[in-house]
Amino acid sequence: MARIFNTIRQRLLKENRLTRYLIYAVGEIVLVVIGILIALQLNTNKDLRKARATELNYLRNIKADLLANKDKASDFIAVRAECISATQRVIAKIDGELIEDWRAFNEDCISIYAWQRYYPVNFTFKELMNSGGLAQLTNDSVKTALLKLEQLFEKVKAEEDHFRFDSEEIIYKPLYELKDMGPMIDLHMKKEVELRLEDYDRYFADVRVKNGFLMAFLEFSTMNGQLNQVLKLSEELIGMIDREVAKEAN
Repeated sequence: MARIFNTIRQRLLKENRLTRYLIYAVGEIVLVVIGILIALQLNTNKDLRKARATELNYLRNIKADLLANKDKASDFIAVRAECISATQRVIAKIDGELIEDWRAFNEDCISIYAWQRYYPVNFTFKELMNSGGLAQLTNDSVKTALLKLEQLFEKVKAEEDHFRFDSEEIIYKPLYELKDMGPMIDLHMKKEVELRLEDYDRYFADVRVKNGFLMAFLEFSTMNGQLNQVLKLSEELIGMIDREVAKEAN
């Protein structure tokens, strides 16, 4: 192709046809520019397809995290709902309700002492944040929802930290000071142990004990409320991601 252009150029110069030569030269430049633009556009399209494929992969991984986290949050909600019920049953016993099943009562108490922290499944989001890759998500609604969800996780952690601090002072401390935990642990470990009401007289009489279980009731209720918000926002996010991924099929 270059040889053909060069031949035409030499012929026009020999024939002293300057005007036609200039027109030809301009045309040649235009063709070169068009070729460069086409090449750039092809490279741009290739980069855009590659970036979109990376984005879709991130979105699918985020969805997988959201689904796993939903299951985890639901399990925690169920466990903490039982803790809420347990606090109510213990408070009723402190207020004088007859304890007919000591093993069940003991398990109610231990379920409050043995609470666990909730650690969200958000590996892909953390990867994006740590690598500065959040900008690869082109859907602003998805990015905003992810940031809101991460903020919710921080609130959950702060509430758990608050509960942990309160627990040390008004749940664990009175227990350590007022109660021999040996029989409680033995009964929890399925050993044959006989518990008696008089063993709890001093424990029940201390106002910190009842206040501790009342606080646990409030804190578990608050934490479950936050986890329900996590579930709701997760459902919305999954819907957004499904619609974004579905665009590629259209």
